Amino acid sequence: MAGCEQGYLCDVCGEEVVSIADSELYLRYVTGRLPVEALPGEPERHLLCSPVLAQFIAAAPFSDITVDGPFSRHRLDPATVAEQTELLTRGWKRLQELAESSEPVSLADYPLPEFRKSAP
Repeated sequence: MAGCEQGYLCDVCGEEVVSIADSELYLRYVTGRLPVEALPGEPERHLLCSPVLAQFIAAAPFSDITVDGPFSRHRLDPATVAEQTELLTRGWKRLQELAESSEPVSLADYPLPEFRKSAP
């Protein structure tokens, strides 16, 4: 999160995204959907303000999200749904770990292991 007085503002609701645990931007980063270089220029959202992505998080205490229309997980191929649910749930759990960590974690170590870049 930003190191200033106020963190990133959600481009959907306009409220501050207070914790990395609620960050759609960092969920995309830790799951390999966004390179580190893109973090400063991408919009931030609360996970709950991004229901198409959040519908794939299947972990307590995260709220079960239902999306209507063509992007509903119920209209997608079951194999794709299973793959996205597994990945995004692991990513969400990683965000919880980062938020709860009492030790500093390098930005390069935020992503899930398979998405970390090897040092040259």
